[in-house]
Formats: sequence, structure tokens, C-alpha cells
Amino acid sequence: MLGNEAIARGAYEAGVKVSAAYPGTPSTEISEYIALYDEIYAEWSPNEKVATEVAIGASISGVRAMASMKHVGVNVASDPLYTVSYSGVNGGLVLVAADDPGLYSSQNEQDTRCVARAAMVPVLEPSDSQEAKDFVKIAYELSEKYDTPVIVRTTTRLAHSQGTVTLEERKTPDDKAYERNPAKFVMMPANAIGRHLYVEQRMKALAEDGCELAINQAEYRDHKIGFITSGIPYQYVREACPDASILKLGMVHPLPKKLIEEFASKVDTLYIFEELEPVIEEQVRSWGIAAVGKELFTVQGEYSANMIREKVLNEAITKKEPAKVPARPPILCPGCPHRSVFSVLSRLGIHAAGDIGCYTLGAVPPLSVIDTTICMGASISTLHGMEKAKGKDYIKNWVAVIGDSTFLHTGVNSLMNMVYNQGTGTVMILDNSTTGMTGHQDHAATGKTLKGETVPAISIYHLCQSMGIAHVTEVDAFDTKELERIVKEETARDAVSVIIAKAPCVLLKGNVFPEKCRPADDKCKKCGMCLKPGCPALTKNTDGTIAIDDTMCNGCGLCEQLCKFGAIERVKA
Repeated sequence: MLGNEAIARGAYEAGVKVSAAYPGTPSTEISEYIALYDEIYAEWSPNEKVATEVAIGASISGVRAMASMKHVGVNVASDPLYTVSYSGVNGGLVLVAADDPGLYSSQNEQDTRCVARAAMVPVLEPSDSQEAKDFVKIAYELSEKYDTPVIVRTTTRLAHSQGTVTLEERKTPDDKAYERNPAKFVMMPANAIGRHLYVEQRMKALAEDGCELAINQAEYRDHKIGFITSGIPYQYVREACPDASILKLGMVHPLPKKLIEEFASKVDTLYIFEELEPVIEEQVRSWGIAAVGKELFTVQGEYSANMIREKVLNEAITKKEPAKVPARPPILCPGCPHRSVFSVLSRLGIHAAGDIGCYTLGAVPPLSVIDTTICMGASISTLHGMEKAKGKDYIKNWVAVIGDSTFLHTGVNSLMNMVYNQGTGTVMILDNSTTGMTGHQDHAATGKTLKGETVPAISIYHLCQSMGIAHVTEVDAFDTKELERIVKEETARDAVSVIIAKAPCVLLKGNVFPEKCRPADDKCKKCGMCLKPGCPALTKNTDGTIAIDDTMCNGCGLCEQLCKFGAIERVKA
């Protein structure tokens, strides 16, 4: 099983009844696999905060519940997370957080363990697919025993690697009775004071009991070298130093102090091998234990067995010359509607405050339109801030660009703020009818649920109108002439305006492309206008004329519209 698939299986075997999530690589597949189990209600929530609150509500009612997200989603969920740490649970409550060392698909490299320490929530970290399944089940046992939410932390390498998993039957505990208890579940100041004291006692008990937890294992071999490690880095230690002693931590917060002290006393040199922040290292050193850590190992990116061979064993690592292959920079797919939109903005010399999604690729050549990308929903707020700092005229050649899923995630509040505080910016919602960047998940405006049910779709058009925005326009993303006219008109206004550029993602299942674009060499003037948007289906022949790869072309017609000489035509596929 994939690590993510094993986590889903763990939820099934643990008797989970409610799962909520927002898609985010590398966590997305957890919910997609959970949705295959009829016994579990599973949903895509509009964002991670809502997903966490749904899971909290299910837990309070007395059933086991899960919320899943990537590491930056934990930021969005942190408001309810910090408070549910105080209130505790009724049915078991687990939050799966997938970190991304190496920044394979994220805007930062933060470490969820740091959030967990601040929120006073215990963290389990599996090191392979079998543990991914088993640790989820253990997390529910700990959650209910210690009256706490539990975070199961994974990383990209664990989420997307495979391992053998032994399956077991589903065991569904009886629903816990709900009893009204405002002192526990109503977190106003007077109640929170008492619950904070409880949390401190709970974390102390977990640290002490962690010394006896089976998932915290001391593996004694050669006592000259000892490693404290967890998760995927454990696999690297075993590969590079098979004879070394290892303290493998399955619970990485709170740390089992007595167990660590005992292990450290039995090895000559102690190394702490943990990806990202020195979370374990700083605590161990604060106890007066000598250890080697980040002065040897980096705080950036993924670790490897070779890192240990080079840094600890002093082996010379022969670095192979990378294969000489043509450069392949990230680029929008052939026929992507975002390319059409960005080609218009580029032609008009307009800057864009960007957001999180495939359309972030509009920042790179040859489109070079996106100037900022911060976090989900930030495009609209960023543009609003620019106006309030520099005035209305400053943003006449700016727009905010955001996708349909991201708009529903956190863009709605940002647009509401722009209206409420009398902004005048133009917001472009690139509606491709999916959550494209994470693999085509549905959302509230697609009319499909995670379970595949057909439901009423939220109308983004009417949602924007309901905020009192007078100028909301829908346009075909590939109608470049009309799009150009609308952009000119809306950016000139002294009012908030919204342009919804609609065209489905070309990779959506069921899409049929009846036409292809073909060059007519006898008409080609070799001007290169059709090449400017950077469609990978188009290349230049040695004589300067254009070639179009039939296997890549989706017949969107953008190149045809750009050619003023009729040298490109659309024909039946």
C-alpha cells in the first residue's frame, strides 16, 4: 500500500465514522481511499479549518473522527486545533498532517511538530506503510485514553512510497454517549483556565507513559554509535548504519525523557537524525545530554542514507553526473484555459497578484504575469492592500487571480473584505471546474461530493453578486477578444469587479476534444506570435515555420486566434 492508502486503512480498521479534509499534496489520497469505504462518511470541506471543526463535532457527538491535510493546511486549521487541545474529545479525534521536506509541492517547508508543541497536542510519526496503518489505530486509543486530539505526522516520502501491509478486520467501538458538559466543551475564559491545567497534566502523563509505549523502541546493537530518530529518517539510519544502536521514536511529542536519558547513557556518541527543525535535538540538549545534530545535518530538504555515510561515516560519496536531458521547466498543459487568460493579461501589460494553484505557473516565462504568491486566498487581500497603500490609480494595471476551488477555500472572505472596505480592484476567478493542482478533486461548485454523489452546485457568479458586487461577468476563457475587452473595461472601474473566466481543465475525465490545430506553412510569416504563450504543443521548424504536435494539441484555438495571417486552422480530430 501507499502510505496514504495505509492511513485510510487504519482509519477503517479503527472504526472511524467521519472523515473530513481539503485536498493538498501530499495528503490528498488519504481521503480518496477513505471514500472507498462505505462505513465511513467522507467529505471534501471548503478548507482545513472547516474540516477540523467537522471532525471535532463528530468527536463531541461520540464517534471516532479524522481530519486530513498538508502541513500548510494545519495553519488554516490551527484556530480550532489549539482550542480542541483544551477541550479534549469524546470519541477519538485524529488529525493527519503531511509535511513536505524538499518542497515538492508547497510554498514553505514548515515542521508540524513545532505547531503541535505550541498547541500541546501529541504527535505520532510512522516510518513505513505498516506503521502508517497501525499508528492511526494507536492514535485513536491514545486520544480516548488521554482525552486529547492526536496528530499523525507523515511526510511526502512516506505518503507516496509503498510497503507491505498486513490487514485486519474493522472494529467499531460503541458510540460514546454525549453528555452536556459546558465546562469541558465551552471554551470561554473561565472554563479554559481549568482545561489548561488539565492539558499540562495530560502532557506530563503522556511523556512519562511514553517510556513504556511499544512504539518508542530502543534497538541496541553496537554501542559506539547511537541514533535518536523517527519516521522515514529511521529507514536511512538502518540502511547506512545497520550495526548502530537506535532509539526509534514513534511518539515524537511529548518526548519520553527517561527513555532518552537511558539510551544516551549507553552509547558513546549520540546523533539526532531528524528532518527539518531540531525539535527533538533542542529538547534533548536542554536536559544536559550531549548530542550531535544540526551542526552536522541540514535543516533544509529531505535526508538520505548518503547523508549519514558522508557526515557520520566519513565516506566519500561519488556524485554521478546528472543525465544530460533537455531542460523541462514547469509549464501549463496544452489547451489549459489559464494560458489563454494569461496571454491576454500579458498582452495588456497587466500584473497579477496570484494564489495557490496551477495558475501560479503564470509567474514564469514566457507568460510572466503573476507577481505574488503567498497562500490560499491571499491574491485578493494582497491586491486590496496595494490599493490602500498606494491608491486606486496604482492598481489600474493589476488584477487578483484565483482559482474556483481556492476562491471557495479562503477567497470568499477576502472578496467580502474588499467590498466591505470600499476597494476598487478587479478579481479574476479562473473557473476550471475542479481542484486542479492536487489531481482533480471536486468542490462545492462542481456539483459532486467526495463520495461521488450529485448535489446542487454553488454558483460562484451568484455568490459574488450576493455580496453586492454590481459588476460580475462570466466569459469563456478561450474567447480572447471578449476577455480582452472585459479586462480593459473592468480594470478601469472605480469599483470592485469580478471576472469569472470559465473553461474546464483539459485533464478532466470525460473531456472530448473534437478538433486539432494544424499549421498552414504556405501562409506562415514566421512572426512567432503563436509561440508567445508557450504552449508545449507548438515548436519551430528549422526554416522558422510552426509545427504542432498532434499528440499534444487539444484544439483550444489560442494559437489560431493569435495568428493574424490564417496560418493556423482548426480541423476535426
